[in-house]
Amino acid sequence: MKKKIGFSLLSIAIALTLVGFRFDFFEIAKQIEIYNTLFKEINMSYVDKTNPAELMENGVKHMLSELDPYTVYSSEQDVENAKIYRSGLYVGIGAKMKIIDKKLVIEEPFKGLSADKAGLKAGDEIIEINGTALSDSFEQAELLLKGKKNTKVSVVYKRGEKEKKVELVRGEKKPKAVPLYKMLDNDVGYIALDRFSRTASQEVESALKFLLIDEAKGLILDLRNNPGGLLQEAVKIVNLFVKKNQLVVSTRSNIEQYNNQFFTQKQPVSEDIPLVVLINENSASASEIVAGSLQDLDRAVVVGKRSFGKGLVQQPKPLPYGAQVKVTISRYFIPSGRCIQALNYGERSVTGKAKKIKNKKAFKTKNGRIVYDGGGINPDITVGKLDPYKLVSTLEKEDIIFNFVNDYYSKNKTKDWTDFNLNPNVFRSFKAFCLSKNFSLGTYTEKAIERAFDYSNEEHTKELQSSLLQVKKSLQKEKELALEQSKDMIMWKLSEEIIKREYYREGMYNFSLLKNKAVLEAKSILKDSNRYYSLLK
Repeated sequence: MKKKIGFSLLSIAIALTLVGFRFDFFEIAKQIEIYNTLFKEINMSYVDKTNPAELMENGVKHMLSELDPYTVYSSEQDVENAKIYRSGLYVGIGAKMKIIDKKLVIEEPFKGLSADKAGLKAGDEIIEINGTALSDSFEQAELLLKGKKNTKVSVVYKRGEKEKKVELVRGEKKPKAVPLYKMLDNDVGYIALDRFSRTASQEVESALKFLLIDEAKGLILDLRNNPGGLLQEAVKIVNLFVKKNQLVVSTRSNIEQYNNQFFTQKQPVSEDIPLVVLINENSASASEIVAGSLQDLDRAVVVGKRSFGKGLVQQPKPLPYGAQVKVTISRYFIPSGRCIQALNYGERSVTGKAKKIKNKKAFKTKNGRIVYDGGGINPDITVGKLDPYKLVSTLEKEDIIFNFVNDYYSKNKTKDWTDFNLNPNVFRSFKAFCLSKNFSLGTYTEKAIERAFDYSNEEHTKELQSSLLQVKKSLQKEKELALEQSKDMIMWKLSEEIIKREYYREGMYNFSLLKNKAVLEAKSILKDSNRYYSLLK
């Protein structure tokens, strides 16, 4: 009798599950049929000529905007243009590139690679490749810059008003994931990791072994401004300091196949060396997994600013005709059980902005320390203030810092990074430059004011327009105030970028070792063993 009841209950459960799947499938098929018919009718019957590709892309992007900013659609052209950014990193010319104002620009030449040897600098505009002038679409750029190893490519670039032709050799060598490692004073080792590429864990392991040979008694692992990358590399880097078979991170989803756990696979290189991990607001994803896991396992003291808070996992899915969609499939959880995601895209304010996760839950580290979820990794020791407007990031995204530094570097030479200090007048110049570019604070208030002003202009409401002009003046003052409040962070970022122009990433990190407060705090902690171990209790 019990067996029959059990079998019946199981049959009902399976039937309900199948009904659920059938309902989902039917609903999806129904909506696709409606959309296909609507799309066909609009394009065949609308009074004016339509652009099917543009209509489709706008519709898809609007649909995805209701989800999260990491679930994105890329047309075939988008996919091809994205390859330009990677063209220097593999079999290419050895430079990171970007498109600014419909121009293909060198963002960063990598030390010792072909572009660097030929004298190309950040800010140089590529205008011709193998005798072919570049068009706005840059369709031919990736094909021309990439090719077989050791083949040559002719490039014409523009710097200021001058044009110059150079011959570059395509090479396979990639930029290092570890731009600098060295011994500091008091037997403290230092490793900077700025990307989680396929060689990241191998490079960190090699650096760690060299430092141990040099009898390092403590270690600083610098993950500041590291946006993340390959998950497996993050797990391997944690494994350098943590014993075998330790859970590092798990991914959880509503879809069973995306639920995974990632454990350490080997014995560590050093399970005992005192370790400090540096993070800031630009440390994201894989960086947060490394810092958060080592914090949860009480294996490291985390110093700096609260990290970015990206705990969502994406997977690219191919679409017909060379298009692609990157879909968020799961969330990251670190050993204590907490998720590092800072924003809940399922809950939005009246402006449509994703809400911060407020109901933060308490979790415990291996030693019983209290840590919280819902907002990145909070450091054990906070150094520096968070930027309320995320102004430095905004100025970087709008290429304002990049363009200003290009101009500064063309007029000023840095003789010695060890005593480099920016003149206070530089900030005044930068402030004026920002305001002249009408940079955005990125707030919904600002967008609403600009939209209201445009509407008022269209509708000829003169009195209201006059009032809105006063509001815009107030907004300008708000921008000036924001720049002043972020002055220290801006001056530091400008200094780093100027140093990087002359002395590459290696020089930028060396400069940071001398003067950065987070680095100095990390060194102080490692010099005081009692303080170090007390922070982990």
